[in-house]
Amino acid sequence: MLRTSTRTLFALWILALLAAAPVKAEVIARYGQGFLERIDGYLVLHLKGSHYEMGLQHGKLLGEHVRENMNYLLEVKGNQSLAVLGPLELKPKDMLPGIVKLQERHVPRKYWDEMKGLAEGAGLPLADIQSANFIPELFHCSGFALMNSATADGTLYHGRVLDYGVDLKLQDHAVLIVAEPEGGIPFVNVTYAGFIGSVTGMNARHVSIGEMGGRGLGHWDGVPMALLVREVLETADDLDGCCPPASVTTSWCSA
Repeated sequence: MLRTSTRTLFALWILALLAAAPVKAEVIARYGQGFLERIDGYLVLHLKGSHYEMGLQHGKLLGEHVRENMNYLLEVKGNQSLAVLGPLELKPKDMLPGIVKLQERHVPRKYWDEMKGLAEGAGLPLADIQSANFIPELFHCSGFALMNSATADGTLYHGRVLDYGVDLKLQDHAVLIVAEPEGGIPFVNVTYAGFIGSVTGMNARHVSIGEMGGRGLGHWDGVPMALLVREVLETADDLDGCCPPASVTTSWCSA
């Protein structure tokens, strides 16, 4: 049943993304239970197992993309000024380790395990992988949902735009991840290499989620937005089930 749900979900995403007739698929590489394929030019990464195993598969199968992406995000964009407060110039690379430390207690162990596997698989320092995965705490996207009288036939349309700016070059490392986490709900994540969080995705229970926002600079003592979205994908059976088990030491959902 799990396999059928995942394949059905994956097929729906491919149809929506490509909207094309013949689909050309090619398996590029395999590692453990994971594999990487290219479908009509789009990279599709399949991950399966524990969170550490999925991170390792991610790093091994997309290693070159992960290393290039992390280097550009941290060494090039990370050293550019984000804001100036009097004599203090704020740069993402200097700010991110502090954000990671502040939010550490709010993040379930499984995601630290996944980042550890990703770092090992890609051959990168764990601190770099962690910093790059918290970049969405500095920027946010735009999104929309249209339904009922707002559409011609009442159909619900849900979309989101990753409008950080093309100068981050995330589009050069775009990938669709189809994940089957151990003990979790299968899901698809529209993302980029080296990133375990989510800003757009849908799970096998038909729960679709995307984020939009801003003006949160400095408000970091809480759950990282991208990991909150990821947790919804893994755990929500419906729109009322957005919260993870009580073992998480913080509240993931607002009233």
